[in-house]
Amino acid sequence: MNSPLQTDLYQLTMAAAYWQAGTADQASVFQLFFRRLPFKGGYAIAAGLAPALEWLKDFRFRTDEIDYLSSLRTKNGYPLFQHGFLSYLANLRLSLNVDAIPEGSAVFAHEPLLRIQGPILHAQLVETALLNIINFQTLIATKAARICHAAAGAPVFEFGYRRAQGADGGLSASRAAWIGGCEGTSNVLAGRLYGIPVRGTHAHSWVMSFDDEQEAFDRYADAMPDNSTLLVDTYNTLNGVDRAIETARKLRERGHCLSGIRLDSGDLAWLSQQARSRFDAAGFPDVSIVASNDLDEHLIESLRHQGARIDIWGVGTNLVTAADQPALGGVYKLAALRQEDGTWLPRIKFSEQRAKSSFPGRLQVRRFMKDGLFIGDAIYDIDAPLPERVTIVDANDPLRRKAIPDDAVFTDLLRPVMKCGELLGEAQDLSAARELRQLAIESLHPGILRLDNPHLYPAGIEQGLHERREAMIANNFNH
Repeated sequence: MNSPLQTDLYQLTMAAAYWQAGTADQASVFQLFFRRLPFKGGYAIAAGLAPALEWLKDFRFRTDEIDYLSSLRTKNGYPLFQHGFLSYLANLRLSLNVDAIPEGSAVFAHEPLLRIQGPILHAQLVETALLNIINFQTLIATKAARICHAAAGAPVFEFGYRRAQGADGGLSASRAAWIGGCEGTSNVLAGRLYGIPVRGTHAHSWVMSFDDEQEAFDRYADAMPDNSTLLVDTYNTLNGVDRAIETARKLRERGHCLSGIRLDSGDLAWLSQQARSRFDAAGFPDVSIVASNDLDEHLIESLRHQGARIDIWGVGTNLVTAADQPALGGVYKLAALRQEDGTWLPRIKFSEQRAKSSFPGRLQVRRFMKDGLFIGDAIYDIDAPLPERVTIVDANDPLRRKAIPDDAVFTDLLRPVMKCGELLGEAQDLSAARELRQLAIESLHPGILRLDNPHLYPAGIEQGLHERREAMIANNFNH
């Protein structure tokens, strides 16, 4: 069940303070973004929007949740929240406008993935849950996209549920990995909920439960004559390959085909070459060789360069936990407040570190394209007119700039998905998100897709917004 208590306590204490101060209905704009691309890569893939919108749609404080909040006490034993505030929460219905970048889109540092506009108390209460959902799924979708790119067109299956961070983490990871390009999952519940194809083999325990490996393979093939992928490394891998060939012969005699074998240990490059040679010589060129064993994009790329004969990659732990970077680090910052005359007053968070200073205004992301490729993204304020010639300024290095050519075409990425708390149409389906991810990969320069030391995509702030931000920073430090 979605719950408004999926939050940090300070969101509720700030909400109580807004209510007490009489500013709960102050119109505001918040933006959700991340500051650094994950995995030292050249891009990220946006994910998590549909479940985030579902959480917003269901936002209600139920009686038992209000009862829990009323039970909270200060260190002196007094109620943490006033009765009047809790009554306010009990009747609260979100009135937020949400603009978002669609799932599957390529995104870059500092670009708002979501823009939230509405009463400041409402916008504050949703921060933690939105960050939780968007951060994790964007991280895993990006990891999956990198792994699938390393596989160079060979299918990648997500096999990580048993190693995921809890049941919800496993489901979210399966969903995000599907957006990122995986062809299926071992997670049966994810298959049911999201329509993802489910795939699997068998465990070592199946082989170990028999006195003879050949009998284990034959009996499994009897039970699954059209869906048998045999795990061959319980004892001696190449002996297991030979026994799998014998099982394949028996299946063929009955009009069935062995689907494949799985290698889960050892020198995967050499073993896959040996297995391929033996199956081909025995007349089974269509039997697939599946590899698992703590794979990630770097190991897959290395195995391919070593000439591994692997047809399908099964990736688990390193995908669903994003083992080399287990958090995206996205943030949610106030960017503007509406004044009494209806105009918007930009707000900025200052920091001694330039990279941690936020971006003021109601922001949009404009993506420029030429000759079928993305050539740059400009973050701009929708309340400030853009010049005819757009110049992009790197947020971390103002000396790095790119002038957009006059003949470039463009599209604005943030699109309205919720108005006054009501969803606008049906949520984007996963097949559309997968297609958008594939289009994004095809539209990025190959150098940006490199796993190591990628080319830096020109994504930054429009020059006018950069100058306004610099002036606000300078004015702050002058005071």
